[in-house]
Amino acid sequence: MSHYSTIQMIITNIPALKTAAEALELLLIENGICRGYTRSQDIKADYVIQLKGPYDVAVIKGQNGAYSMETDWWAGHVEKEIGKNGGRLLQEYGIAVTIQKARKQGHTVHRKVAADGTVKLQVTVSGL
Repeated sequence: MSHYSTIQMIITNIPALKTAAEALELLLIENGICRGYTRSQDIKADYVIQLKGPYDVAVIKGQNGAYSMETDWWAGHVEKEIGKNGGRLLQEYGIAVTIQKARKQGHTVHRKVAADGTVKLQVTVSGL
């Protein structure tokens, strides 16, 4: 049986989440319908990361103002696109947040991706 599960990550920066989705060639849609195993399991969400497969990721605003993510992991469709437990998406989100903060402080950021997928950020501090 298929059902939604929460991805253990709190999202506080929607522009960074949009950048992360785009890095994986996915779309972040505001006020969307998140697809689940059956149409009766579709849920309305504040944001939806639209995947290429049959399911999506719902991004839902909590009472504390932060967002949580929920998805239907059945049959590995979601894992193929955002990684195990959302790892690839969460990695890209962390990178996007870091780059935004560094640039906001006036620093230059260069991103380097190794053959194994490891990402290194080189931040050049301005004014030194």
